[in-house]
Amino acid sequence: MYRKSYGILLLCGLGWYTVNSAYGDTIIMPCRLDVPQNLMFGKWKYEKPDGSPVFIAFRSSTKKSVQYDDVPEYKDRLSLSENYTLSISNARISDEKRFVCMLVTEDNVFEAPTIVKVFKQPSKPEIVSKALFLETEQLKKLGDCISEDSYPDGNITWYRNGKVLHPLEGAVVIIFKKEMDPVTQLYTMTSTLEYKTSKADIQMPFTCSVTYYGPTGQKTVYSDQAVFDIYYPTEQVTIQVLPPKNAIKEGDNITLRCLGNGNPPPEEFLFYLPGQPEGIRSSNTYTLTDVRRNATGDYKCSLIDKKSMIASTTITVHYLDLSLNPSGEVTRQIGDALPVSCTISASRNATVVWMKDNIRLRSSPTFSSLHYQDAGNYVCETALQEVEGLKKRESLTLIVEGKPQIKMTKKTDPSGLSKTIICHVEGFPKPAIQWTITGSGSVINQTEESPYINGRYYSKIIISPEENVTLTCTAENQLERTVNSLNVSAISIPEHDEADEISDENREKVNDQAKLIVGIVVGLLLAALVAGVVYWLYMKKSKTASKHVNKDLGNMEENKKLEENNHKTEA
Repeated sequence: MYRKSYGILLLCGLGWYTVNSAYGDTIIMPCRLDVPQNLMFGKWKYEKPDGSPVFIAFRSSTKKSVQYDDVPEYKDRLSLSENYTLSISNARISDEKRFVCMLVTEDNVFEAPTIVKVFKQPSKPEIVSKALFLETEQLKKLGDCISEDSYPDGNITWYRNGKVLHPLEGAVVIIFKKEMDPVTQLYTMTSTLEYKTSKADIQMPFTCSVTYYGPTGQKTVYSDQAVFDIYYPTEQVTIQVLPPKNAIKEGDNITLRCLGNGNPPPEEFLFYLPGQPEGIRSSNTYTLTDVRRNATGDYKCSLIDKKSMIASTTITVHYLDLSLNPSGEVTRQIGDALPVSCTISASRNATVVWMKDNIRLRSSPTFSSLHYQDAGNYVCETALQEVEGLKKRESLTLIVEGKPQIKMTKKTDPSGLSKTIICHVEGFPKPAIQWTITGSGSVINQTEESPYINGRYYSKIIISPEENVTLTCTAENQLERTVNSLNVSAISIPEHDEADEISDENREKVNDQAKLIVGIVVGLLLAALVAGVVYWLYMKKSKTASKHVNKDLGNMEENKKLEENNHKTEA
């Protein structure tokens, strides 16, 4: 009775002492008493809930030996040092007790109590049983936040985008529960969140945390973020056209795509084509193949269950028609007139280009009187610049035919030893030329032909006639055979030479020279006219000045005569 009351007095003097330990660590409890010199032994005990003691360790001060009592829950877990500090390994929840260090002398017992607190950090919280999706304006379970193996139990908090979620009637419902494992005495906390979502929650992260107490105080652990698929109804419908609607041409395939802005998007729509009041039920795409110009118009699509939600677009199917008249291979006679027209019909202004033998012409061809050089391959080509691949072309192969026409010329060589006879031939198809000589004379060069250009070419022969001869040139094609003859005097007889036929190229040069001469003459005439006008103005001004001078001289003579008369009167 004395020791007990003494011990109580000693406990009050020392006060309460608490040792905090983490679950699984080693609990270290100092005795907190000064060891007396007459110490016999020291002991440790713990108190049951009913207050009865259970001795667990004994150490003699004389024998220095340690004895551990047969307490099953502390078997092989105790260690008592020389200064009577008690260590308990592998701390458990059941170690939360009131332990007492006892130092015993011959005449007294000293006691010092220690309160042991054991803490277990819970597992990282995890959001489980997550909803596959959330629907706007509907209160629905979002998921469960679970944290396990905690001691003491912790508290769970929900967050939306980092902000704490508090219960709100009809919008946020939080249900919390905890369970303790009877064996480990560890707690499992579960918090269920029911949430009424809106479109503002799209891509919004949700998290939860567990707050618990550890040996060093309060701590919080957060879960990973969870993002939920938010379902919401379609509020707007849009229609798309592939390819882009400003580039659709006849023969293309058009794909209409209808889209709703809901989640999940609608899978079926009604498509309305121009002139068709009833919609065509289809998936979100509808394809028209090989469209024609009559497909131009307004296209619409709508929801199946809400036809008032509709979208429309206007499609223009571009077209380009070209008609060349005449076309293909056309044969005409030289001198004929040939009207040519290239008619364009298009959905918008088109460019037209004329080509002749792959060379671009400055303007469309007109033929009031055909020439051989007009023959060739003509192409009328048109295109819509804004519509890729929309171009048309047609060709005209013009053949200009003509019967052979012959003109013969002759020229004596400056040496006087030979004469050159030229047979100029015009016609198409190309006429064949043959020479016939009547009379005697040596032929120096039988024939020499020029290139056949624009329906013309020539053949020449060089001869040295000993007497008067006649040369005959025969030109023949599929249309006709033409003959022409030329009398040529003997080489010893001088005669008048005939000028050569001017070629097209030389004729152009002569025309250019004539234009230049005319321009110079006109310029000189204008200069002379200007000089004449200047001279006339000058002479007119000079005559006016002379009249003024003569008038002044006349006045002077009259004054002189008056003075003479006055002198005579005075005398």
